[in-house]
Amino acid sequence: MVRFVLDPKSPPRLSPEAEARLAAMTPDEIEANALADKDNPPLTEPELARMAAARLSKAARAQAGLSQAGFAMTYRINLARIRDLERGRFRQPDSALVAYLTIIKSAPEAVRKVLESQDP
Repeated sequence: MVRFVLDPKSPPRLSPEAEARLAAMTPDEIEANALADKDNPPLTEPELARMAAARLSKAARAQAGLSQAGFAMTYRINLARIRDLERGRFRQPDSALVAYLTIIKSAPEAVRKVLESQDP
């Protein structure tokens, strides 16, 4: 096993030969090569939905500036549910939760104020 730590300030680069080979390929050839890669099959629709829900949850938390625990407490969402969502553990993300996260991402302070004004 080889361990590799990616340096975000210095990402790996393609060789000039690899760049030239890719530049010469048509989009259809690129697609065909990607589909032929048995080690990296295309994602299914449910997998893509889980990834989108995880990104939405993380973006909503970032917009609110909160940790998972703080976010769960502030917006009255079960902490385990947030963790599972962000780790892609849900088979099908709950549409109500996805809608709620979308609203939080758009207006975190407004949602927080409404929740603070209600009885818990």
